[in-house]
Amino acid sequence: MITIASLIVFLAFYTLYYTSKRAALSYDLGFEKWMKNNPKQTKITGLLLLLVAYSVWLFTQSLCCGTLMFFIQLMTIGSLIIILKPLKKVNSIALLLLFIIVALLEFYYY
Repeated sequence: MITIASLIVFLAFYTLYYTSKRAALSYDLGFEKWMKNNPKQTKITGLLLLLVAYSVWLFTQSLCCGTLMFFIQLMTIGSLIIILKPLKKVNSIALLLLFIIVALLEFYYY
């Protein structure tokens, strides 16, 4: 569940990052072009994804611990996206592989 919450937080922050006017954006994938053309729907989608991720954290942890872990994760993933996206180090295949490995480790040790 933590991996799923991490993936949802990543997707939420990534969609909200693409609504920024100051960010250096590249439109390599089809959904990135859609996010550029529909900023209002992208913001709503990003906020709803953040709400879903927060509710997953609350479901898996208690109120205080879930809130703390959500904000720690949001700051960490947000910082990584802001730092690595302009350098074009955020690759969809590498991210998918990373999340699969983390999910397997989570299921193995859970």
